[in-house]
Amino acid sequence: MIWLWVMLAAALTIGGMFWLGKLPAAARPLAGAAIMLGLAGYALQGSPSLPGKPVAVAVEPEGFGEAITDQRQGMSDRFGPAAQWLGMSDGFARTGKTELAARTLEKGLEKYPDNVDLWVALGNALAAHSGGMMSPAAALAFDEAAKRDPTHPAPPFFAGLALAQGGDLKGADAVWSELLARSPADAPWRPDLEMRLAQLRQAMGPQPPAVPTGP
Repeated sequence: MIWLWVMLAAALTIGGMFWLGKLPAAARPLAGAAIMLGLAGYALQGSPSLPGKPVAVAVEPEGFGEAITDQRQGMSDRFGPAAQWLGMSDGFARTGKTELAARTLEKGLEKYPDNVDLWVALGNALAAHSGGMMSPAAALAFDEAAKRDPTHPAPPFFAGLALAQGGDLKGADAVWSELLARSPADAPWRPDLEMRLAQLRQAMGPQPPAVPTGP
């Protein structure tokens, strides 16, 4: 039965090329030969009678440099006054419009100047706009976020992520180590932070012991 449909599709293809497509007469033998060659190849290698077997899509592991969302880490208020600005900015960032993402957050900060989530998101947007590097503007945004709430985990977490992506592994290690030291044992972001810190130190390699200073 399957071959009947194959031949019907081939006939419709030839008819469409010859008449509807107005293929020149000189090119018709070559086109017909190409279609017959395709049918011959399918007859030799195709297996239309085999049952279908869907292929499971492999789950891509989360990489070290991949930025995670602060909502998933329990670091932001998903339903607070800044939620709409964060949503719009995230939409722009996902399409590569990092400048628009930063401008959207700046508009939100005009209305909510003390919102930590907006300052953190602005730091992320500015870092993304700088090619994933920690720029002075991004560092200033993270600092402003930390000033609003020194106990909030998001400013040091994403500041460390920007430092690591920019190649400053020692700086990221210092920021994340301090955050880990003050994070509660049951903090939702702690397992991910520990994993990233371990990967960071593995990337840094063995470090020489600190030389004591003093008289």
